[in-house]
Parts: sequence; structure tokens; C-alpha cells
Amino acid sequence: MTFNPEYMKETEDIRTNLSQVNKKIAIMSGKGGVGKSTVAVNLSAALSAQGQRTGILDIDLHGPSIPKLLKIDNHRLFINENQYVPIMARENLFAISIGSLLTSENDSITFRGPRKSSMVRQFLKDVNWGKLETLVVDCPPGTGDEQLSLIQSIGNITGAVIVTTPQDLALLDVKKSITFCKQMNLPIIGIVENMSGLICPGCGEKVDIFKSGGGEKLAAELNIPFLGKLSIDPTIVECSDDGKIAIENASIAYREEMAWVIKNIQRNSES
Repeated sequence: MTFNPEYMKETEDIRTNLSQVNKKIAIMSGKGGVGKSTVAVNLSAALSAQGQRTGILDIDLHGPSIPKLLKIDNHRLFINENQYVPIMARENLFAISIGSLLTSENDSITFRGPRKSSMVRQFLKDVNWGKLETLVVDCPPGTGDEQLSLIQSIGNITGAVIVTTPQDLALLDVKKSITFCKQMNLPIIGIVENMSGLICPGCGEKVDIFKSGGGEKLAAELNIPFLGKLSIDPTIVECSDDGKIAIENASIAYREEMAWVIKNIQRNSES
């Protein structure tokens, strides 16, 4: 790698800007559509509800979901003293997403690799996060420019939460994310198995639509902590569309599952 003084100076500025952030947790997966954003939002909301000043950074530049999930999709970022001001989504919870820079939710982002890396670094350097207990980062699928820029820029990420669904197709991609984390010396907080069975709203029975136990089996195979299972619940769809926090508004069964997952994330990120 060629020594680049400007890049090194910018990296130093990023780490200075984030020096008041205690923990940085990346929510990752090798596959899209597994529920990373749902886990990120519920973790952030739960931490903020505990009185912890929490930030959530959405670096999924092509499919930002955080504004919709937090019901801040009509808010736009503004700049104060050359820094972006995070949107206050609720008490103790502050959010940044490229979705809050777009003039319309239908706008598409066509960034190439270098521009994506630059955007991620800008959100790390030019956002006035202030003092945070935890910064939760919602990553896009895969192991591309965004993840690389995040890890190389921050340097001391607390760890990654890997989200998967139970079926083999998802697990194949998730294994690549786990390999990526190991190659980048990024600690893995644990694996969450999402969409692990459907709870029937009528009878309460559980049906394994996408199988069940695949994420738990993978965690055991790779000696990675297993953080818990999250069921498919029809109330999740309503929460997502209405910008309501699932851990507060979904069915009791789902709320209990999510609370258990979050408790395990908190415990493992302390060790």
C-alpha cells in the first residue's frame, strides 16, 4: 500500500472525531434481506431506552433502511460548523444515513468503489457524534468497500454481530463474512439467526419456513457465540412500515426473543 499523507491525516481525524465513542458495533452479513437493519434499529433503540446515548450509522449506501425504520424519512441532515448534525430519532438516539441526504426516497445512488469509501469516511469524520456510549453501524450485504473503509478507518471496532437466516443458501454467504472478519482481525460478538420459524398469529404454533437452527449450528461449528433466534412475526412488517420499534410494539413472543438477543450482544461486547 502506497503511503498517502492525506489519507493518513484523514484517518487520524476520524479517530479523533470518534474518540468520545465508547463502543462501535458493526451489524453485518454476507447476504441481503436477512434483517440486519431490524437488528441494528432494535439494538440501538434498546440501548437508548436504557439511558445510553447511542448513535446509529447507516452505511448501506444503495439501500438505506434506517430512516424508514426510525420514522425519520422526512428529516434532512443539516450542517453546523462544517459538520453534519445527526438526526435525533428519539431520546438518546441519533441517526445518520445517506437516505437523509436524498431529495426523494426514489433517488438511486450510483457511486463506484472509491466514492463509496469516501462517503463512509465522510460520515465518520464529518459528523458531530459527540459523546456516545455505543455507535451501531448498519452495514450493507457482503464484504465490499463500505466494510473495508469502516474497519480501516475506525481501527478499534468493538466487534461485529453477524445476522443470518437458517437456510443453507444464506449460511454460505455468511461464512464469507465471518472469514472476512477474521482476515481483518475484527472480533465477532456472535451470530443472530433471524427468520427462524413463523409464529402463527392464529394458533401460536411455530412453522419452520426457512428451516431452523442453521445459524446456531454454524456458530457451534466455528466456535462463535450464538446470540439467539428471532422468529418471523407478522407484526414485524407492520412495525417496519409504520416506523415503530419492534422490541416495543411487536408480539410478546418476538419482543422476548429480541430482548434476549440484545442482552447477549451487550454481554459479549463487554468481554
